[in-house]
Amino acid sequence: MQAREKIVGVTGGGRSVAAPGFGAIDFTALPGDTRVENLSLAAQDGGISRGVIYTRGGEKTVVCFTHPRADMTRHYLIDGLLESGYAAFALAVRWLNNDIACIHEKLLLDIAASLRFLRDRGYERIILLGNSGGGSLYTFYQAQASTVPPGRLTHTPAGEALDLNTFDLPAADGLVLLAAHLGQGRFLQSCIDPSVIDENDMLAVDASLDLYNPRNGFQVPPAWSSYSAEFLERYRAAQHARIARLDSIARSRIAAQRDFREELAALPADADPARRVLLSRHATAMPLMTIYRTDASPASIDPAIMPSNRILGSLVSKRPDLSNYAAGGFAGVLTPEAWLSTWSGLSSNASTLDNIQRITVPTLLVNYDGDAGLFPEQAEQVIALSGASDKGLVHLPGDHYGNPTENSRGTDPRVAAKRVISRWIGDRF
Repeated sequence: MQAREKIVGVTGGGRSVAAPGFGAIDFTALPGDTRVENLSLAAQDGGISRGVIYTRGGEKTVVCFTHPRADMTRHYLIDGLLESGYAAFALAVRWLNNDIACIHEKLLLDIAASLRFLRDRGYERIILLGNSGGGSLYTFYQAQASTVPPGRLTHTPAGEALDLNTFDLPAADGLVLLAAHLGQGRFLQSCIDPSVIDENDMLAVDASLDLYNPRNGFQVPPAWSSYSAEFLERYRAAQHARIARLDSIARSRIAAQRDFREELAALPADADPARRVLLSRHATAMPLMTIYRTDASPASIDPAIMPSNRILGSLVSKRPDLSNYAAGGFAGVLTPEAWLSTWSGLSSNASTLDNIQRITVPTLLVNYDGDAGLFPEQAEQVIALSGASDKGLVHLPGDHYGNPTENSRGTDPRVAAKRVISRWIGDRF
């Protein structure tokens, strides 16, 4: 067993202030006696993550937040959890705000470091609360933590040795999934554009697979589009094929680099120095992958697909026909290893549908009925597959971010989520 992580920095403080924004609240609203601590944790592999813990004193239960890249330290549920008598802990993982090299298997070690810290602090019950992509990450963690060695994963999808059986992965006591999609890979497979015919040309289009071609059923927003069953069947098959093509590109680049490393290692001591320099460069270099056009989910513009109370548009835009071609979309620029571990729907291990089956602790799924990332029938599928005997699903009005929709009828979705989740935790823990 490798050495336990060390706490490399803690600072105390009082009330924390942040401007309202995406997924955040104004933290002047925190209870006046809230104590805020900022800390850094070193995981067992040496990776550094950052955490923020919010307490009022005397809490025995702590609720945890994290995400593969987003900052959850100002999450909108934190004030409500504090008011209900729980501590809150938010983990900013090692690839915060940039998942260009994100390996999900390594993120599990960051989470393990945070749970050990919380156990050492004396918390008797730890609840994982995964919002959006944090849901699939926490589900992946709990599934591996619940697996008795030697049954855990031993390699990343890229073939890198990372034997999770040799690490201490403390299990949590409960799992809450809030607007949590099926995993970044599964999600991307539903919205990646299969009409891309050249991975080096963001404008190259197969018109017969173009979601935004009026001949295929597209109408310019704010009008809704409508697609035939035949088109959707071809479209989904082509999405699968594009993911497989990108997987092949990633694996070929990884294999080429390994070949150079093996050749370099086999060089005799008296080899030509110029040859050694050349091989060293090839053994080190790894071309990044650019993933074009990832905002093309038919469900974002056709209301007949997995019906719900959502409004027209995707998670990032009311005009996905335009944002599909803009910079800064999902996946974007990645190492081949990160593509396979994080964004590939065929290779990533962070699949909610796969991992939820291995989780037996009490589980709650809160689904916003206007969510463009997880639809009600998908939420039903997740909870049906859960291995927990104590499990529940609650549908609330609102969009993916907890904002009101036309269906909210005066209800604040975030307030409703705070009430439902706090009550569920209190009933059990």
